[in-house]
Amino acid sequence: MKYLSLGLRVLLALAFVSAGAAKIAGVDMMVATFDAIGIGQWFRYLTGIIEIGGAILLWIPRRQVLAAALLGATMVGAVLAHLFILGAAEGVPAILLGLICAAVMYLHRDQIDETLGRTA
Repeated sequence: MKYLSLGLRVLLALAFVSAGAAKIAGVDMMVATFDAIGIGQWFRYLTGIIEIGGAILLWIPRRQVLAAALLGATMVGAVLAHLFILGAAEGVPAILLGLICAAVMYLHRDQIDETLGRTA
């Protein structure tokens, strides 16, 4: 399971750092996507920061479940945006990344009590 977790975290980190960097850099496609969402470009920057921060958090010991939950929640928002605003067919990558986040959360489920502040 150690190597499975490692591989999934590498995949997530690469995906979210590249997507977050594209958002922060203002790649035309990202700007257009967030224009279509209609909340404002500040939300593009916030999403990019969350994605890069979550990718970094994946590598901090005992924070993998928190990182996966944060990134997974971001993907839930992305899927909803695709379903209701942008077009459902384009939301498949967000669904796949969300499922990978769920797998990382499952693999690191022993961290949940600690993350929530519960004592054993």
